[in-house]
Amino acid sequence: MSLAPPTRLLADPPFSSLADYVGAGGGAALRRVEENTPADIIEELTIAGLRGRGGAGFPTGRKWQSILAGGGQHHYVVCNAAEGEPGTFKDRALLRANPYQVLEGVIVAARTVGAFEAFVALKASFLPELERVGTALAEIEEAGWLADLELRIVTGPEEYLFGEEKALLEVIEGNDPLPRWLPPYLHGLFATAPQLGWQAHELEGGHRGEHVANPTLVNNAETLAQAAWILANGADAFRALGTEGSPGTVICTVVGDVSRPGVLEVPMGTRLGDVIGRRGGPLPGRRVKAIFPGVAGAVLTGDALDLPLTHEDMEAAGSALGAGGFMVYDDSACMVEVVTTLSRFLYVESCGQCLPCKLGTGDITAALESIRDGQGSDRELDLITERLRIVADANRCYLPVQEQNLVSSVLRSFPEDIASHLAGRCMSSRSHIPIPKILDMADGAVVYDEAQERKQPDWTYRIDPPARDLHH
Repeated sequence: MSLAPPTRLLADPPFSSLADYVGAGGGAALRRVEENTPADIIEELTIAGLRGRGGAGFPTGRKWQSILAGGGQHHYVVCNAAEGEPGTFKDRALLRANPYQVLEGVIVAARTVGAFEAFVALKASFLPELERVGTALAEIEEAGWLADLELRIVTGPEEYLFGEEKALLEVIEGNDPLPRWLPPYLHGLFATAPQLGWQAHELEGGHRGEHVANPTLVNNAETLAQAAWILANGADAFRALGTEGSPGTVICTVVGDVSRPGVLEVPMGTRLGDVIGRRGGPLPGRRVKAIFPGVAGAVLTGDALDLPLTHEDMEAAGSALGAGGFMVYDDSACMVEVVTTLSRFLYVESCGQCLPCKLGTGDITAALESIRDGQGSDRELDLITERLRIVADANRCYLPVQEQNLVSSVLRSFPEDIASHLAGRCMSSRSHIPIPKILDMADGAVVYDEAQERKQPDWTYRIDPPARDLHH
């Protein structure tokens, strides 16, 4: 498969103005929506086979249809750009290069599902992206693209769960990022219909109606940009790249033990090894030992480099494409150290609403730390096995399932690393694995969020992190 870099989304050089974007064909999707019915638009997305690029891979046409047919007095659209998945930077790269296509996708989605208000949600720390989106939105509004649509930018906290769609709605409403029970298409923004028993929210200022669910469309930033591209160019053109089951392109992030970490857009179906190779491949003299697709899917071993990047192939391999972020570790890395680091990330970021999740991820992390520090035994392995069995009981979100996928796959795929630690030794030459939560990335260099190392399970931060003996 050709690896000539497509430029469907990641404009190179970045668009500097709305005029540049329009000169390259921008605005065609908006005209398409104005000339067709919502049913026509949804059918085009369905024929194109677009699936969400935020992690779950849900069919986009089906999601839009569920909102259109969802009833309720008001519909809303939310662009989820609150990127927080470890090893992922693709939404921020997209917003820096081409915020216009994302915003055009938001507008056409709102017109299609009948929304009168839309939101773009980013972390308050995403300063370059906020500047780019704010400037682009001002240009689009001046050009008259919004018509009667109210489109606002919402900023939120650093917490990982800010990017979870039900928690995202809570932040837009002014609350903490704590996931609700019901999904947005059943219980959307400013809903007054009861969610738990007979309890309902008070009517928000500026909104009308009683006991309404307000179905809300939540799509990832890349998904909305892909939708705009499809409506501008057609489903057949979209399918010209990729595979039958996973058409189009996907934006990938590659970090870790590679020569040049970075973001690239490739056709679906591209070999995983080729994607890593496009970022310089493993470091000199090393081989790929493990690839983590964020913290949502099972780890892949170095034998998986021929795996095509499609939803169906990744699922057949027991993992998931996720948000296209790949954390690469070479043969100098200890998988006990890696899985302990990633498990602690999930434990810290768990919100605590579901006790099996918070207590379970905490117990699993503590047991892994004991094994890592040379103090573990079969007792810790038995505890991990038991907690993995119940950690997702009554879960409100996917985080504890991520813990199950992540930890169980490492135990299964790298038993020799576990065994060496249980025997009181580790053959790795590395003493520490940073949490790969990305602050910035440019020119082959990545900056990780060092503050994440100090974050505690109650979402506060230690001032002076204690030193520890890693027994390496």
